Amino acid sequence: MSNLLEIENLVKLFPVETSLFFSSKKFVHAISNVSLSIRNGEMFGLVGESGSGKTTLGKCVLRLYEPTSGRIWYNGGDGRVNLASLKGAQMRRLRKDLQIVFQDPYSSINPRDTVRETVSRPMLIHEIASHSEIIGRVEGIIKSVGLPLNILERYPHEFSGGQRQRIAIARALATNPKFIVADEPVSALDVSIQAQILNLLQELQREYGFTCIFITHDLSVVEYLCHRTAVMYLGKLFELAPTARIFEEPMHPYTKALLSSIPVSDPDAKQLSKKQRIVLRGEIPSPISPPEACVLNPRCPYVMDICNQVEPRLVDVGNEHLVACHLYAEAKE
Repeated sequence: MSNLLEIENLVKLFPVETSLFFSSKKFVHAISNVSLSIRNGEMFGLVGESGSGKTTLGKCVLRLYEPTSGRIWYNGGDGRVNLASLKGAQMRRLRKDLQIVFQDPYSSINPRDTVRETVSRPMLIHEIASHSEIIGRVEGIIKSVGLPLNILERYPHEFSGGQRQRIAIARALATNPKFIVADEPVSALDVSIQAQILNLLQELQREYGFTCIFITHDLSVVEYLCHRTAVMYLGKLFELAPTARIFEEPMHPYTKALLSSIPVSDPDAKQLSKKQRIVLRGEIPSPISPPEACVLNPRCPYVMDICNQVEPRLVDVGNEHLVACHLYAEAKE
């Protein structure tokens, strides 16, 4: 299967100002040399704690944030292009192929627009359909996201959170995109609604064939939805593998800690999980001054001398499983 996106050594730094008159040379290290590829038609999971850089990576790919350095290769219909280097009109031409579903449906939709205006506006901006064609396209998309047609002239404040997120998804699908970033699209919704939206995304992905980065901190969601999963921490990529392998054979201590923190409903399984529980000590370090070498070394229960001296490389341990940890390097040697 070919790759739709190839991210090479992506870096994103945010400058920090310490006073009104003098700008400092300090930076928030949001993304630090991340490289990964995303295949055509894939649902790709991106997980990690808050502040790990997941959303920043998604927004850099879409050029909602300007990358500090690195390349983002996009294999669209017009050939392979580096999104990070495109300017002005060149980038605008690709906007219809690259869409996003934001976390909060209450703030991501214009409250002054009706549902019809919300969904049709991207088609008008990108001139992908005539006014007469747009009517039918809007109705078809609204039906595909599970909403009745009688809502088209209503306004966002008249809907529940789940309905608003369906409208936001419909807007993202309006341009028939090849790639969508779903930035924690269910975390702001009631638990009873989350499963409905996840099932909807799964059905739409099969129907429309788009590729998707699904950003979340909920590992049970990626287990259900995603083909492959990447684990991030403090702007670094720690592990990447087919989702089933992440859950069956996690290798990085951070991944193991995340998995061991998932609540278990079965009492017998809960007793077993206590024995296997991995707890990371302390808090996430500041991204302004991240630790040297391995950024997990202040919290890792398996820390070694080399972890404070050398940054681990992302290595392939077989079966499409990549991990950045000196524990693996030690075992290999």
